[in-house]
Amino acid sequence: PSPWRIVDDCGGAFTMGAIGGGIFQAVKGFRNSPVGVNHRLRGSLTAIRTRAPQLGGSFAVWGGLFSMIDCSMVRMRGKEDPWNSITSGALTGAILAARNGPVAMVGSAAMGGILLALIEGAGILLTRFASTQFPNGPQLSEDPSQLQPSPFSDYRQYQ
Repeated sequence: PSPWRIVDDCGGAFTMGAIGGGIFQAVKGFRNSPVGVNHRLRGSLTAIRTRAPQLGGSFAVWGGLFSMIDCSMVRMRGKEDPWNSITSGALTGAILAARNGPVAMVGSAAMGGILLALIEGAGILLTRFASTQFPNGPQLSEDPSQLQPSPFSDYRQYQ
């Protein structure tokens, strides 16, 4: 956990929000524009230009705050496990909803914690499933330095 991880997560979250928001806003702008291809394309581009950066910024705030809390938890607890992510999601949800009052904070904390618990649980299940696909590693042959020399091992005779 380093400060660079926080910056990386913040940038990645901004990119995800801007691209995803751009796609969503393109469809929304296209559907809500007047009839005609030119009007619809112009409406789509206008919606992307106005809303995608805002959505990217919102994602960046969430990602940066989540990453700061997660790195702090790793530093305080001294270990990285799913509980750090779950707690970070809950605290991030609560902090971002603080302006709406304590009831909203509790609801957002519960949603953030549950969402991250589902994500962490899916990751654990996928890891277990993948590990059952290949239960044993490849069988290693004997140590080559311990094998008997081959009668054809002197390759220098052909040079």
